[in-house]
Amino acid sequence: MLNPRASNDDLTAKARIRNAAMDLFAQFGESRVSLRAIASEAGVTLGLVQHHFKTKAGLVAAVDQLIVDYFDAAVSSVPPTGTPGEVAARRDTAVYTMLQDNPAVVNYVRRAVLEPSETQTRLLESLVELTRREVTNLRGAGLASTTRRESTQIVEVLVRQFGELLLAPMIDATWERVAEPGDTDKPRLSITVKE
Repeated sequence: MLNPRASNDDLTAKARIRNAAMDLFAQFGESRVSLRAIASEAGVTLGLVQHHFKTKAGLVAAVDQLIVDYFDAAVSSVPPTGTPGEVAARRDTAVYTMLQDNPAVVNYVRRAVLEPSETQTRLLESLVELTRREVTNLRGAGLASTTRRESTQIVEVLVRQFGELLLAPMIDATWERVAEPGDTDKPRLSITVKE
């Protein structure tokens, strides 16, 4: 799968700044991170951050696009072959694997969805548009139902892919409190969207 982030050795200063911003925003929240802290984390000057992104809003937009690129790369890595259920399951697995491999993406999305602000709402809008495009393509290829409303399918995909992501901390905390010694099979979340 394509890694939208790439390795630090392969990155331009602009990409290192963007990646540092994603890591810091994911850890502390956008409002608690200064451009100076991002510059320091990226190993560049504040002037270079401002040269590439102008403002924090410009940097947030670049990080949001990186997040969308992660999801796009995960979904695009799955060829649209097989039954609709198989394609959906493989795409969900690809997104799940990408999220497991990229904890900063998980934390960034959690903050964006659970602590919404005007700038963070744009990330959700971008993810909705990516999902809409994919659902439309799958419907056109006969790999998604055309008898169900497209809007419901979009919600279903996002809830399937984000439900566990958003609720995992609560499930983990609850499991720690209720699991008995020797319990190894922690329950997994399963969410169904109905029309």
